[in-house]
Amino acid sequence: MRPTVVERELELVLVLSPELSVPVPARLGYRSDDPFAVHVTFHIHSERPVHWTFARELLVEGVFRPCGQADVRVWPTKADGRGVVMMALSSPAGDALLEAPAEQVTAWLERTLRAVPPGTEAARLCLDDELTELFSPAAEDLWLCDQWLSEPGPGSGAGPSTDEPRDGR
Repeated sequence: MRPTVVERELELVLVLSPELSVPVPARLGYRSDDPFAVHVTFHIHSERPVHWTFARELLVEGVFRPCGQADVRVWPTKADGRGVVMMALSSPAGDALLEAPAEQVTAWLERTLRAVPPGTEAARLCLDDELTELFSPAAEDLWLCDQWLSEPGPGSGAGPSTDEPRDGR
């Protein structure tokens, strides 16, 4: 089954100071096979786009009230009389304060919530399949198992047994 992909290109505003801001083309991305995360790509038309991934729940909550801590904080506010969603992003490479149009972010989030309703994310992960693949031996590892099983070991009747008394009795 192919995953559902919900994307939206929009222009964010990078706030450099109260007097200076710069438009930043961005893309919001969501995939039903990665249901807990949202992906934001900045500078989408440049040679070096910047990618951020964080919890969808954080963005959903941040549209209504301040939330987050440490690397990602999100909150609603007004700028020039219109609703915006502020995103404060911190990394070892630096910090960024971004302003996104609330109406566009909210419409995009609603599409992600229709694609994967809240509370159903875990069912989309297919953890049983992933665990089976993780713990199944690869074809190239099977020769090790066969070789190991074909070698004589303790109690096989070939060679000395470790159950024999050590003093020769």
